[in-house]
Amino acid sequence: MSRASFGDRLAAEFAAGRHLCAGIDPHAPLLDSWGLSADAAGAERMGREVVAAAAGVAACVKPQVSFFERFASQGFAALERVLADARDAGLMVVADAKRGDIGSTFAAYAEAWLSPGSPLEADALTAAPYMGFRTLAGAFPYVREHGKGLFVLAATSNPEARGTQLALRADGSTVAAAIVDDADAWNADAHPDAAVGSIGVVLGATLRLPEFGIDTARPRTGPALPVLAPGFGHQGARIEDAASIFGTIGDAVLANESRSILVGGPEGLSGRIRSRAAAIAEAIALEN
Repeated sequence: MSRASFGDRLAAEFAAGRHLCAGIDPHAPLLDSWGLSADAAGAERMGREVVAAAAGVAACVKPQVSFFERFASQGFAALERVLADARDAGLMVVADAKRGDIGSTFAAYAEAWLSPGSPLEADALTAAPYMGFRTLAGAFPYVREHGKGLFVLAATSNPEARGTQLALRADGSTVAAAIVDDADAWNADAHPDAAVGSIGVVLGATLRLPEFGIDTARPRTGPALPVLAPGFGHQGARIEDAASIFGTIGDAVLANESRSILVGGPEGLSGRIRSRAAAIAEAIALEN
């Protein structure tokens, strides 16, 4: 029996009113504020506590891989235990690793993060497409055959990205808009009858997307495009404004929040996650 597609599993989360993607960012100041050591053990403790608090409440969790990777083999072992907890809890994981390369190299990244049975197995992987969207093809078999997903960087809030993402291609579209179009086209070809696609994009919620050449008023003709949207909460974007931020490409938004739920330490973590999940669900329900 084939596994449900990542898009179908996202659609089920949305139908249940879950749109929060809870970030796991064990950087040094946060670990210190939690009373945890700045090492693999501290990162693991934070990650496992977020998973426990988010299970059944958030749509997914998103561990920032770099904050585990910095502790080398011990950090990866810690991350493996966090991922195992999430699998045991039935909680989807987006591995925020932002991998990007060509040919067999990217295929190896996909094998590490998306292969069933891998110790690092996640449900989706963030990817950097700046050597071309088709360089991500090594992940496509996992998306088609194993129910995995990708979130491809398109328009991000860091100012250093604007020059690249606003650059015009030979066809006149911006790089950011072309990535959105490429993801849309892949979903329409791979799963034309799906409600939600399995390849999504990362769009910063603090941005004015039309400035990046992204048409937020275009009609949707295929599966809804999953949008992983950082910027809500601590960074200042309001979930109540999601409809005006994303327009017609905002039908499948995962609102990523990290600092707004992590600041404050383990005390009250569950309550903060529940509060933000409820607020996001309410705002999106009103839009629909």
